[in-house]
Amino acid sequence: MPAATAASPWYKHLWPWIIIGILTTSVCLSLTMVSIAVHNPDNLVNDNYYEAGKGINRSLDRELLAQQLGLKASVHLDELTGEVDLRLTGSSGPQNLELNLISPTQPEKDRKVLLSRVEAGRYVGQLEDKVDGRRFVELLGSEGGQVWRLFEEEKVAHGVTLQLGDEALQGAEHQQ
Repeated sequence: MPAATAASPWYKHLWPWIIIGILTTSVCLSLTMVSIAVHNPDNLVNDNYYEAGKGINRSLDRELLAQQLGLKASVHLDELTGEVDLRLTGSSGPQNLELNLISPTQPEKDRKVLLSRVEAGRYVGQLEDKVDGRRFVELLGSEGGQVWRLFEEEKVAHGVTLQLGDEALQGAEHQQ
């Protein structure tokens, strides 16, 4: 029986090129996924639960202090000038306040603004760039050597005045 001979070389057939194309595509996509994973790492998960729990208790203590002082704040962010105008009511009037606008998912979008008192109950600071979208808004101040905190989730948008201290304190029902 004579040996079979190919009518044409392998590279002239369709099926080898389809197989090579599938393999090449899978290798390229795998390398792309590795590149994305290396350049955009996930945020680290806190594995020290005891310390995190102590931090939560400290945070609740600061929020309870703000509640006892009857603090409420109205924050207006001027989009054009970047000025932050804050009106604080209650039994505290520190010289300086710290306003943190925290992005829930993108730490590079977090902003910190130091506010100085210009008159009783009015504080002014300067933002470097425009902020919009969902943010955790944290206002820190001190009274009698203790730090208080107003903290709420707000939707920051153009011309919207944020109200802090107007929502009930969550998670501290058993501490009052």
